[in-house]
Amino acid sequence: MASHVKEAWRLTETLDKHKGGSFYWSLTIMATIGGFLFGYDLSNIGSALNFVPYHLGSFALGYLVAGSSLGAAIGALAAGPVTDAWGRKSLLILDAAIYAAGALLSAFTVNAFMLLASRTLIGLAIGADSAIATVYIAEYAPKARRGSLAILQQWMITVGIFMAYIVGIVVFSLLPNQATTLDWRLILGLGAVPAIIGLIYRMHMPESPRWLLQHGQLERLRQVLRLLGIEASMEDLRQARKNQSDDKGQTPKRITPGMRYALLVAGVFMIFQQITGINIPLTYGPKILKPYFASGHVTAVHAAVSGIEATLVLATVNMAATYIGFRLIDSWGRRRISRVGFAGMAVFMVLAALALTNLGGIARVVTLLSMLAGFIVFFAFGVGGTGWIIEGEYFPTALRGRMAALVAFIDWTANFVIVEAFPVLQKGIGLTGVMLLFAILSVLAVGFISRWMPETKGLSVEEITDQFDRIADSRSHI
Repeated sequence: MASHVKEAWRLTETLDKHKGGSFYWSLTIMATIGGFLFGYDLSNIGSALNFVPYHLGSFALGYLVAGSSLGAAIGALAAGPVTDAWGRKSLLILDAAIYAAGALLSAFTVNAFMLLASRTLIGLAIGADSAIATVYIAEYAPKARRGSLAILQQWMITVGIFMAYIVGIVVFSLLPNQATTLDWRLILGLGAVPAIIGLIYRMHMPESPRWLLQHGQLERLRQVLRLLGIEASMEDLRQARKNQSDDKGQTPKRITPGMRYALLVAGVFMIFQQITGINIPLTYGPKILKPYFASGHVTAVHAAVSGIEATLVLATVNMAATYIGFRLIDSWGRRRISRVGFAGMAVFMVLAALALTNLGGIARVVTLLSMLAGFIVFFAFGVGGTGWIIEGEYFPTALRGRMAALVAFIDWTANFVIVEAFPVLQKGIGLTGVMLLFAILSVLAVGFISRWMPETKGLSVEEITDQFDRIADSRSHI
């Protein structure tokens, strides 16, 4: 019996210890193109917002920005049982198709309701994709490189944000007299292009090897392993499948105390990731900064472009700083890097509030941008990618899709709440008050991580499941 247990672990150990290669990186890029679409969608509405010709109240304005987040929460929740039953690849293909349709509908919208509905449709795809992409990566990535591969999800988000602002600047600069007619439609509709490219490439992706083993599709599994550069005989795979029931980390049929603890940590982390305010400068940035560039002799379009250009600086910082996280996540670990990230965010939010209160003129604009850039740096390398990594690695294969989808649902719900609430908060307590609130929440996040979040770097996904089981068991005896 002992020899059988050893054989059952050979597949997972081989995946965890494999060095990978260029195919791993190209596969991860295909998996995370949804991150690019998320980033593009997050920010293209910021560029278009000043010129959408529909009359929108505070709630409708917030929903125009946050509506895709609400759709994402629903899409994430629906994705879990679908992907556990039908596979990771099928859902990733469907997501790209839905996003392309939503982007085109946004471009050709005829009224405010259709635009808001299209934004919600886009959100369905983004939410499902965010729930599954890092799950897919975690199921083939070597454990020593899982963090750096999975953090590409966050990096692709930052590239999408960057490109959205580039597109906004180019479109408004080339067609300044059509800002309220054609320009904003082009900015929203061009999101269909990367979605269609992703749709085509995802059709050629292999299925997750761990999912195939879980569902007994051994011939497909053998073909996928060959693509990954791993040779295994059918006898090896049959033996692994036969003995899989001995592995409690792979085959639970119910939510265990360890999974509940993992869900608590991942869910609360994602709430803090959102409510500490990262999406406010990246989403509302052009609208917030536009007044600082407006004057009597500057047109609305030129002021808007200046606001977009200033926000582009923040997006560039975001993209560059995510690379720092990519380099450090597997050496520093998830716990340490996220504590440093939240602590730095708190400091720079306080400094931004002080700049907004005590400075005027160009000094206020430059200092405010610098402080927001510092805030984004600490989020990008310490917080943004960490959330997506733990979402994909914390849970056992049999229920990973559903549990990760629940975490993504929590994340998107928190995203919707803070983005929807921002116009109301800004009106009620002012921008300075909002910044101080974000600083306080960041400090609370550091305390939560220090008390509740275990380190998972260097562990296989099966070992992580065992670790949470042990923690839950030890806490139940306290």
